[in-house]
Amino acid sequence: MNEQRRDVLDLLAEGKITATEADQLITALERDQPPVASSSDTRPRGRAKYLRVMVDTLDDGESGQINVRVPLQLLRAGVRLAAVLPPQVLERANAGLSKSGLPIDLTQLKPDELEALVEHLDELVVDVDQPDAKVRVFCE
Repeated sequence: MNEQRRDVLDLLAEGKITATEADQLITALERDQPPVASSSDTRPRGRAKYLRVMVDTLDDGESGQINVRVPLQLLRAGVRLAAVLPPQVLERANAGLSKSGLPIDLTQLKPDELEALVEHLDELVVDVDQPDAKVRVFCE
């Protein structure tokens, strides 16, 4: 946690500012941060722990923010679980995923292939800027 963010949280804890004001200050601090060029700028090299999806929107004059941090360990555990499920269960799960618009074949997921995927995700940084939204997807 950087020093400025800690100062804002201290002000909040002391009751000098409201939670809304603290949120606005932290959002402004994050906006003033220089853009991330690669995952090596956000953390030391090593095994990625989280997949982050951040969305900032401006809808009808009001701003909104979505910040999702998914532990990659959850993904790893899911693949190991899929490896021990009976084929008929995986077929039903595949059918349900396809019906929901996610054509993923769970029978093709292998734990050793997952680590290669996670390594590639480690280097992933996606920035999407639109007039009313900013979307970032990256690993940390």
